[in-house]
Amino acid sequence: MNTIVSVDKQHRNPFVRNLRTFFLNRHALAVGLVFASDSALFGSWVAHIPYVKQKLNLSEAELGLMLFAMPLGLLIMNPLSGWVISKLGEAKACFWSAIGLALSVLIPVHAPNPTLLAIGLFLMGLNAALINVAMNTSATNLERSQGIVIMSSCHGMWSLGGLLSSGIAGAIIAMHISPSIHVMVMSALILLLTFGLQPLLAQIPSSSRTETGEKAGSSFVKPNLDLLLMILIGLALAMGEGAAFDWSAVYLRETLGATSQIAALGFGCFSLMMTSFRFLGDAIIPKIGPKRWLQIGGVLAALGLFVAIALPFPSTALLGFAILGAGCSLGAPILYAASMRVPGIPPAAGLATFATFSFIGFLAGPPTIGFVAEGFGLYYGLGFVAVMLLISAGLSRIVNLF
Repeated sequence: MNTIVSVDKQHRNPFVRNLRTFFLNRHALAVGLVFASDSALFGSWVAHIPYVKQKLNLSEAELGLMLFAMPLGLLIMNPLSGWVISKLGEAKACFWSAIGLALSVLIPVHAPNPTLLAIGLFLMGLNAALINVAMNTSATNLERSQGIVIMSSCHGMWSLGGLLSSGIAGAIIAMHISPSIHVMVMSALILLLTFGLQPLLAQIPSSSRTETGEKAGSSFVKPNLDLLLMILIGLALAMGEGAAFDWSAVYLRETLGATSQIAALGFGCFSLMMTSFRFLGDAIIPKIGPKRWLQIGGVLAALGLFVAIALPFPSTALLGFAILGAGCSLGAPILYAASMRVPGIPPAAGLATFATFSFIGFLAGPPTIGFVAEGFGLYYGLGFVAVMLLISAGLSRIVNLF
């Protein structure tokens, strides 16, 4: 009897209920695995950047120039992704972009020269942009058709895929297994998974057609006021993520004097909190409200950076980056979903437009921190991002999320 009561209480617990809904729903899990596949491929590639740098004998400046090929591909495809999805439909767009990404990730690791390295990264960027819009649109379509909430869990799968692939890559490197073999095996596994998921993805209703059955004219659009506010909030949150990705280890190691092992934990703490909160987000967001959470999240993320700055010790900095991860965690699920609900704008076009501009924030954030740090110190560089996050919290009070 007590067991029955316990199970019943679990089912009434919103956190348990939403996770059960996600993991026991075949279509929801299929979309989530697309998210995880995307980040797993990227995590596998990023781990071998030092290997490629050494193999091709690239300087830091040359490597930086080569790496810019990927965001270039992203920025070119993002405005076109809505149009492509309107032609193919979300399921086929997910399928072909996942295949393209799994194949193109093989090029950089095997590239015999910088030119092929840049071409491979450019192709990765093109496919990453398309799969980003396609999988987020698929998640929204499934939420609408089945009356469930899964967007945050899908983004949790993206974070989890990146964490797992990074851990696997670290083990592969420690065992001195060839990066070529690692990436080929990962690519093959993702290809098999993609073919297995396609029948389930094809069953999800598509938003690429209007109610009359005609294809919606999805394309990049000029943002209206509501979409512009979403973009500005997304820019700030993306800068917070970029600060953790590119500067947490540098701050801990060079500014606070932490060991290399401790410095590596900065991004780990950020990622762990982001992943955890995203899996809880489908219960948190309806309970608190998306606008209220954007306000709370912006303040929380800013607080995390202020803790890391005001209490300049490795232990408190790790706590600060963990708080930053919690604050930034649900911004993407909320804003990606909201950008597809803007009246008068096709869902894929709204998402593509939002993704393009918010990605600029992810790209611009780390260099901006670097410029500020060069003139005033890294404390002020991180402080600048914290101020931007506070501004995003203020903008969250007036944005319409529909």
